[in-house]
Amino acid sequence: MDLTLPPKVTERAFGRLAEINAAAAETKALRIAVEGGGCSGFQYEITLDEPGEGDLVLEGHGQKVVVDEVSLPFLSDAVIDFSEELIGARFVIENPNAASSCGCGTSFSM
Repeated sequence: MDLTLPPKVTERAFGRLAEINAAAAETKALRIAVEGGGCSGFQYEITLDEPGEGDLVLEGHGQKVVVDEVSLPFLSDAVIDFSEELIGARFVIENPNAASSCGCGTSFSM
């Protein structure tokens, strides 16, 4: 895996993060990480966190989305979005590097 392009964050995702932070006591960044596990081999971990040393920081609407160095190659050219559907609302990742993904939307293989 070679990191050729950083991930992108949609306006909708930055907007939803701004809404979350407006309702919170303190502003946090949205952390996107890739970990081993899940039903397809890898899974996304999406949390609110502080930016750390070595993180890629993507900014928009006064908000920050961060990705750690280890996860970056797995997220090359991915799109981080926010989806609202009848079954619920969540941050989603469209990852062109994933060979397959699970129906849960958080697990994938490469």
